[in-house]
Amino acid sequence: MSTSAITKPPDAEGARAPGKLILSGEHSVVYGCPAVVVAIARYIDVWFTPLHKTNGLQTAFETLAPRSFYPFDVLKSFKDGLDKRFDEFMRGELPVQKILSKPDDLAIYTLTSLLPKIPAFGSQEGMPLPVPGQLTSRSDMPLGAGMGSSAAVVAATIVLYEHLLSRSQSVQDRFQKVRFCERLQHGKGSAIDASAVVFGGMNRVQGDDVRQLTLSPDHSLARSDGWYWVLHGTPVSKTGECVAKVRAQHGSNTAIWDEFTTCTNAFEKVIEDDSDPRDVIGENQRLLEYIGVVPIPSARFVAAVEETGGAAKISGAGAVSGDNGGAMVVYQPDHDAMVALMSKYPDRQWDRLQIADEGARLTPAQPAMAAAQ
Repeated sequence: MSTSAITKPPDAEGARAPGKLILSGEHSVVYGCPAVVVAIARYIDVWFTPLHKTNGLQTAFETLAPRSFYPFDVLKSFKDGLDKRFDEFMRGELPVQKILSKPDDLAIYTLTSLLPKIPAFGSQEGMPLPVPGQLTSRSDMPLGAGMGSSAAVVAATIVLYEHLLSRSQSVQDRFQKVRFCERLQHGKGSAIDASAVVFGGMNRVQGDDVRQLTLSPDHSLARSDGWYWVLHGTPVSKTGECVAKVRAQHGSNTAIWDEFTTCTNAFEKVIEDDSDPRDVIGENQRLLEYIGVVPIPSARFVAAVEETGGAAKISGAGAVSGDNGGAMVVYQPDHDAMVALMSKYPDRQWDRLQIADEGARLTPAQPAMAAAQ
């Protein structure tokens, strides 16, 4: 994905957060089952540039939406309105995709959630509040494809405004704040996405429990040896829609969720031993096909990977309509075979799966001279 359209000014304050891939346990985690997720070295950067001749915040988020303007004096009513929409969703009166009017709303909502008294902009009890300016983002990860872009925007915005407002939080508090804000995007604040974008590395998530899994430096995943991600198109159905449809069709089927748990536990054992993951990846994919979140073209791609001796699976919510399944995880120990296969899909983005060891963090401004070198 090109990042040339929007360039960070050398003197702007910024923060970045990684994306994520679910290695095992998508959908089943909603029912209390375990999942394994990794933060990947694809990032969303968010930065702030002061604009003094205005009375609010302007957004210029690459690839998300046209520029938008949010006057300071309406931020409280803006946040209250989104909270009301979420309550309507919880009562079954509003579909999840109608909570946010546009993608920028999530970042501005995140900002308002950090402010002590939103209407009073200026200085309050010695605490500097936001000055007028532009909130800008740039991404090198596919958006809306199951790679955690919305959680990354939230996490980067939180880290940035913690710094600008001199209101630091613990990593655990930041994790909970990401979950709270991201509920507007998916209908429920996911511990999966939040754990990846805040903590980084590899995590096992079950309910509210998050446990970091440590890899040795010579582990195949740590070396990106044989592991890849492929974007099999951007799904037309959002995560919340997929979760709702799966719940309607399979929510009470405890047997299928028990199978997902067995598969994820087996996957965790494979990772621990750094042994061949192809059988458990294949089993996870079959379970996802059973619950109906794998479009036919994506299933055909999985079959093509398997014909070359590899394994592949949907990573994320998948899709319940359309032909695009979003992000996929591929294990192919023969790199030449992977290159040959992907040459048949020239329109598909793909790369080695490189783990991001750090979660959301500040990217301090650099002097113009140093940035130009």
